[in-house]
This record gives sequence, structure tokens and C-alpha cells, in this order.
Amino acid sequence: MKRDLYFSKPIMNTAGLLGFAPDFGSLHGFGAFVTNPISLRPRLPAAHPALIEFPGGFLLHTGLPNPGISAVIKKHAARWNRADMPIIVHLMADRPEETQHMVWMLESIENVMAVELGFAPLLADDIILLNLEMCAGEIPLIFSLPAEQVLSLGGKLIAGGAAAVSISNPRGALMSEKNELTTGRLYGQSQFPRSLELVHAAAKIGIPIIGAGGVWTEQDAADMLSAGAMAVETDASLWLPREASV
Repeated sequence: MKRDLYFSKPIMNTAGLLGFAPDFGSLHGFGAFVTNPISLRPRLPAAHPALIEFPGGFLLHTGLPNPGISAVIKKHAARWNRADMPIIVHLMADRPEETQHMVWMLESIENVMAVELGFAPLLADDIILLNLEMCAGEIPLIFSLPAEQVLSLGGKLIAGGAAAVSISNPRGALMSEKNELTTGRLYGQSQFPRSLELVHAAAKIGIPIIGAGGVWTEQDAADMLSAGAMAVETDASLWLPREASV
């Protein structure tokens, strides 16, 4: 039987910031914990990881290192089941047959509330839709899409059985201190106005959307919910002292 996607509290973290399992007691007020991105096989860090600041935020390039899903489950599944909040496992979903295998591996883990699928930049719509076709089952699927695909593809995914759409952090490029062009994900408060407008536009056409991108304060989260988000993911503000963030 397919599980429902329901948030008792509508705040959670964005994938990639807090590791693979929650730190007990550190996420008071959160309704779910989202893991770091996980691939089928182990993945090494980027050769030249970088964090480059710019006005209003920063660019982060890591290569999405992780030990692979088998190692993550072996090490963290027991902690997921003991957690006082449900777990959303974020999977790298560029190859549908691999994604399907990973989703099947998660179906027997009781406290996994949903799977969030993230994709490489500019991945074709038909590959994303094939992920939905191959992975639909008991676990609710959340599709993490770039802003450019939320409105054009989100409705098709929901019609096909996806539980929700979330907004992935946009990509950009900056020059490093060594004067080398570095690409990565963009974080920071400067992302918020665009994210809020996108949430409002998606909600107006009936797409269940999880707001994300530049959510820095409790008021930001409240504004996302007022604009129609079913829940909100907050990102780099979690690296600040709790009194300064959501």
C-alpha cells in the first residue's frame, strides 16, 4: 500500500547540509530530516572542493561525496528508525534503473517517509519521467527540480503519481582565489524572492510544492507556507547559531 506524504510540522532541511542521519535533539521543531544525496555506488569528493562567497550568498562545490547506498543503509538505518522524526532519503537519480534499485532497497525501512530524487543539470524531461514510471511504489516520491522545470514538468509528474515537487538550488559559476572558473550550487538569502514567486506560481496551478531556496528566517518559512507551499526546506541558515536562523 502506498504511503501518504504528510508533514506534522512543515519545516525540514535541504539535502546536502546535515549528513546522513539526524543529530538527536538538534532539529527541534522540524517535521522531517532530509539526508545528504546518495548514489548507488560510492562517490569521491570533488578534486577541488570550494566554497566561494558572493553578495547575498555563496557557491558550494563538493562533488556530492557519499559511500553508496548499501553502506549508508548499513550504518544509518538503525538511527533512521530510532529518530524522533521521519526520514526523507535524497537519491541521485540520473539513471532510472539505478534509482529503481535504490528505492526498492529503502521500502523495508520503516521510518523512511519519502524519497527525494535529485537530478544532474539539464537532464532531459523524459529521463525524469522514466524515473517516476520505474520507481513508483509504496514510498512517496518527491522530485527535486530546478526552477526552469518546476512549472513545465511538475504537473506531469504529479499526474503520473509523484507526491510532490521541491525546488533544487540553482547552479552558477564564480572565479576562485586561484582565478579558476568554479561551478556549483548557489545558497543564501538572495535566492528567496525567486523561490517565493515560484512557489506561488506552482501552488496556483495545483502542484504540491515544497518551498526551498534562501529560506533564512521563521518569517521566510511562514511566507512560503502562505504562498501555498505544503512544507519548506531551509538550507545554509542551519549552519548559523539557532537564534539567527529558522
